[in-house]
Amino acid sequence: MSLDIKRPISNKTKKKTGFIVNMQQLNHNNRGGNNLFIVFFRHYYRWILWFFLSLYFFTSYFAGDQSTTTTTTSLISNHKTSSSLPSHALIESSAIVKPAHASIFSGMKIYVYDLPARFNADWVTSSDRCASHLFAAEVAIHRALLSDSNVRTLDPEEADFFFVPVYYFDLSCNFSTANGFPSLSHARSLISSAVDFISESYPFWNRARGSDHVFVASHDFGACFHAMEDMAIEEGIPEFMKKSIILQTFGVNYKHPCQEAEHVVIPPYIPPESVHRAIDRAPANGRRDIWAFFRGKMEVNPKNISGRYYSKGVRTAILKKYGGRRRFHLNRHRFAGYRSEILRSVFCLCPLGWAPWSPRLVESAVLGCVPVVIADGIQLPFSETVRWPEISLTVAEKDVKNLRKILEHVTATNLSTIQRNLREPAFKRALLYNVPMMEGDATWHILDALSRKLVRSYRRSRVFSQ
Repeated sequence: MSLDIKRPISNKTKKKTGFIVNMQQLNHNNRGGNNLFIVFFRHYYRWILWFFLSLYFFTSYFAGDQSTTTTTTSLISNHKTSSSLPSHALIESSAIVKPAHASIFSGMKIYVYDLPARFNADWVTSSDRCASHLFAAEVAIHRALLSDSNVRTLDPEEADFFFVPVYYFDLSCNFSTANGFPSLSHARSLISSAVDFISESYPFWNRARGSDHVFVASHDFGACFHAMEDMAIEEGIPEFMKKSIILQTFGVNYKHPCQEAEHVVIPPYIPPESVHRAIDRAPANGRRDIWAFFRGKMEVNPKNISGRYYSKGVRTAILKKYGGRRRFHLNRHRFAGYRSEILRSVFCLCPLGWAPWSPRLVESAVLGCVPVVIADGIQLPFSETVRWPEISLTVAEKDVKNLRKILEHVTATNLSTIQRNLREPAFKRALLYNVPMMEGDATWHILDALSRKLVRSYRRSRVFSQ
């Protein structure tokens, strides 16, 4: 058989042309050509085979070499494992990755202010809990920057950014206020005092009005410094911080007064060692016998003593609809070993609390449980680089009444794909803070985000203007 391609006779009524492909039987006289080809192949097939094998191995070598030397940028790959239990080695695999080189961040340099201990170290020494709490990203980032010799500079004159290490740990460690909310009253005055100190001791704040300075605000509504959204909005971001860059756990994809400053949305702090311990103690078979899991605050009556509705009533709706259901493991009481329950769960519910974000998002993801995000408009950490839709579910707050049907649909369709994506080591690294910093971890991604804001570098703007 052969392909006989003919151009059709043009039709004056149509300007388009095409090709007619006809399959024609070869005539008897052309069969001699095929016989000649067969004789040729019988005599030289060994050389032909050797040529194509050589070509295959030659191209495979160079393709493989290129893939192993390229820095991983995709956080979700087709990594496969036979167990749904996340491997301890997968999370620890970040330990064998070389630390980030300065060239990755366009040669960016950060100067870390050496502030008096009253602004940071004194808060940590007062309680061990202060360095491992969900708000402790401010400690982890500070320590990681101090340990990095590539990005950190000891010469402030060559710095692109200036990191201001202030820990406002009454709000992280002290939940002793009358209404049970974290104490945030001192945060503004403490940061204001730190800004006064650096502006009086150094020239760098005043020359750019703090636009190249970086703060951490890893709390409910970021630099608005209040646990209640209405009060946070009313008080707003302190005026002296509005020109700076804020690393904050709070983020929404709509206009909000608490993110009116330049900011990067970061993950809450989860101690990596606690993740490792949970995996070490998990059953060897890795079986997930809990279908849908949530442990945490769920009010029977969502309206608290302040007259506000906790979780916008979402957690109460979940409790009333699914409490006591066989496939839903819901518990309102604290349990120190709750991470072992996450390891046994298929879906982990992550509803909003007072703020949209929650540490459950990170804990669920790194322990292999599919995060079910129920917080309308939330902006998830590192959304520019982490492909969250491939490793989590998002359910609208109004749809919690249909939660069981939604989860059953996912179970019957693409659950295995989501679980496979969750096992990707690069994704786990992106959500955990390490000291020293490791390539691809949370601090690394923060530096990557800052390197895309180098237009704010006063030093570089001066160089370009000269």
